[in-house]
Amino acid sequence: MSSSAGPASTVAHPEVERKHGRGHIGLVVLGSITGGLILGLTLTLGVFGGGRENVITGAALIALAFGMLMLFELARRRTDQPQPWALVPALGVGVGGLALVILGPSDRVLGWLGWVWPVLLLLVVVWSVRGARRSLHNWSRRALLYPAFAILALIALGGAFETVAEATTENNPPAGGRTYLVAGRSLYLRCTGSGSPAVILFNGLGERTPSWAWVQEDVARQTRVCVFDRAGQGWSGKAPGRQDAHQLSADVSGLLAAASVPGPYVLAGHSVGGTYALAYAMDYPKDVAGVALIDSATPYQFDLPWYPRFYSLWRRGSALLPTLARAGVARAYSLASFSSLPSDARRAARAFGSSPRELRADRDEFAQLPTVFRQDKALTSLGGKPLFVLSADVGQMSGWSAAQSELATLSTNSVHETTHGATHEALLADRNYAAVSSRAIDAVVRSVRTSGPLAR
Repeated sequence: MSSSAGPASTVAHPEVERKHGRGHIGLVVLGSITGGLILGLTLTLGVFGGGRENVITGAALIALAFGMLMLFELARRRTDQPQPWALVPALGVGVGGLALVILGPSDRVLGWLGWVWPVLLLLVVVWSVRGARRSLHNWSRRALLYPAFAILALIALGGAFETVAEATTENNPPAGGRTYLVAGRSLYLRCTGSGSPAVILFNGLGERTPSWAWVQEDVARQTRVCVFDRAGQGWSGKAPGRQDAHQLSADVSGLLAAASVPGPYVLAGHSVGGTYALAYAMDYPKDVAGVALIDSATPYQFDLPWYPRFYSLWRRGSALLPTLARAGVARAYSLASFSSLPSDARRAARAFGSSPRELRADRDEFAQLPTVFRQDKALTSLGGKPLFVLSADVGQMSGWSAAQSELATLSTNSVHETTHGATHEALLADRNYAAVSSRAIDAVVRSVRTSGPLAR
């Protein structure tokens, strides 16, 4: 009996080993997906953080290829369930990512690629699903790989939808606006109303001319009011590159001359647009009669305790937006945005808010803000020109109110008011709060006309 028991026990061990297999394929799958995600975050937010769209997209593809290559190698070396299907998409996606980083295709080329890459990505998903069904016999196929493939498929479908939407959706400027050739580039300007002094509206970061719809409508009842898009943004043509405050001021001066809008002007800027208005007042003081700053950024923005960290994080985060827009993510988000604007302005703003071109322009402009703020510090006084500083009080960070009060010291004829219940965005987008912004601008216009003190 003892002799028969020995062979039986030796035979049982191989059966148990075959049943459980060599290694743990589920951990390999989990590790491969995690490794790809970690590499992707490291490259897009760390190594290439704040980079151009082609670099960010290429880095994301390289990370995806790395995760697939990890799965191929570790499954082959560490388990008895090799995943040979993962090699082909890993090589293909990796080569595509390297090509984007090295070749640096233009926005136009990236747009053309939108007709190709969603199809290729769907083929990768189909290939991978079929390969995993054949080779992977483990819980991780349904729990980990299939959800990952579903996300890739949604990205491909979103990219296809975005490409078709970009090609078929018209976003024409409203009546009364046109483009002018200034220093070899096309700049868009729209003026309404009549009278003097003319009011010139300066967009904030991420804003385009439709953002001023409520304010322009109100102010046009009192005087001529003009709004424009900076080069590379909105309905204006391509920018020559990153522009500092002085270059932007020269563009505005050339644009107003080309459109025969006589000065001196009342300048009104919202958010970062306020610093552009101040730059213009610094470079062309004789052309400026007064200024209205609507919850404006300040030249001393980096002195605020929270701003340097915010700037560092958002400079990296905003660089992801053009890539996400190619996949239709920004378009889906924009459908819930700008709802407080008039219908025509809302449609235009949503089209701009979902455009890879516009988001890339915002990223480029954001990178230039330290230079713009530094240049603005040279403006120490507006003399006795009327200056209205209007602030919001909801959602503001520490030091913001004091910084707004400091702006008011630029003129001996100034008023600083806070609009209670208003957010930063609401001072333009919400009709009721936009009316408060309009009254602030009107107060500057009246002060210029009467040469009297600025009234609240």
